[in-house]
This record gives sequence, structure tokens and C-alpha cells, in this order.
Amino acid sequence: MPIPEDVTGDEIDKDVRQELQSLPKTLAEDVARNLVMVARLIDEDPEGAYGYSKVALRLASRVAAVREAAGFAAYANQKYAEALAEFRAARRMTGSVELWPVMADCERGLGRPEKALDMAGAPEVHKLDKAGQVEMRLVAAGARRDMDQLDAAIVTLQSPELASNSVQPWTARLRYAYADALLAAGREGEAREWFAKAVEADRDGSTDASDRLAELDGVEFVDALAEDAADEPAEKDAPEDGDED
Repeated sequence: MPIPEDVTGDEIDKDVRQELQSLPKTLAEDVARNLVMVARLIDEDPEGAYGYSKVALRLASRVAAVREAAGFAAYANQKYAEALAEFRAARRMTGSVELWPVMADCERGLGRPEKALDMAGAPEVHKLDKAGQVEMRLVAAGARRDMDQLDAAIVTLQSPELASNSVQPWTARLRYAYADALLAAGREGEAREWFAKAVEADRDGSTDASDRLAELDGVEFVDALAEDAADEPAEKDAPEDGDED
């Protein structure tokens, strides 16, 4: 797959670069450039990112960072079985528990929320950092909702991190998930309050909390272009043959 000339491979994280040092120099550069493309495209063009991840995987399947990137690219394309296999491979190589929450979310994607809940209660969760533990809580709450256990999902999200006034990278998503669960349970007033709190914390637009809040407040967004088109007078039909005097 073509790679733009401005992509050198030096853009990758230093830890990944260190992993690639086990490869011959030219091969390491090729793998690095493909990994840069995965990271660059995964949000806007997940299918493209998946293509580059397959190239990197073909070149260096024994590098944990490559298996992890392939996992995230598959995950972004909802290829959950493939993603889970790649994440498991990366974990075997590194011994790290960092991927535990996304592995559990793959189980949800495969229609196995009970397995995701089992993983949420596993000893590995205690080894996660704070961000990982919050992510695991979000996955567990999602699994509860998959099983139509709304009240349990709400309780799962209630935590010191949710109650804290400190804004962390995960705060907006945690508040949003809580608001969404409340709304699904018919607790609209509380949901509105938490959507508003999510908006306050969402500094990078990672959620659509502002739209959800506006919707609850009865605010309707009008497509200005569509409205202009609707306001234009329809062209007068030309007279058909025989209509003229």
C-alpha cells in the first residue's frame, strides 16, 4: 500500500521504536512507516488503517507493538474475533495487562457479555492503572446493558472517579455513560444533570453530550442548507404541447 513521502517512521512512540530495533534496519523502517499510517487513519479511515496493519503484520508478526496495532485496527472495523486474537498475542509477548479492558470489550462485540463481566472481576483488573480501571468499569457497565440489567449498569458506573470534580481524560466518557444509562432507565432529570456535567468535562469533543443535552432541552438543530433549498420557489412548469392558446 502506498505511503506518503512525508511519513518517515520516526513519528512512532519511542517504546515502539525500541521494540523494532530487534529487526534489520530497513525492515524496521518499513514496519514503522506502516504503523504510523495505522495511527494516522484509524479514526477517519479504519478500513485503510486495517490494510496498513496487515502489511505491518506480514512484515513483523513477532513484534508485540505490531500485534497490538493490528488488534486495534481490527477492533475499529468491528472484527472482534480477529482483534481479540491479536490482543491475546500481544499480551503473551509482553505480559502486560494494559489490553485487558479492550479484550473484554471484544467479548461484548462477540455477543458474550457474561465473559466480559468475568474479566471485569478478574485479578488482572487490580493491576491496571487508574485509566485502565475506569475503562474496565465502562466495559462492565456496557455488558450489564447488553444483558438488559440497567440498574446494575448504573450502579457499576457509580464510583469515586464519577463523583470527583477533577477532570481527567476519562471523565467526559464516564459521565456520558452514566447519563446515558440513567436516561435508558427513564431517569430523565438525573440524566440531564449528568449530560451537562459531561459537556463541562468534554474539552476535546470526545462525546456528543452537548447534542444529547440539547435534545433533552427540546432544542432542534436545523440544516441551514436544506432550509434554504426548501425556501426556494419551485420552477414553473413549462406548458405542455397543446396547452397554449
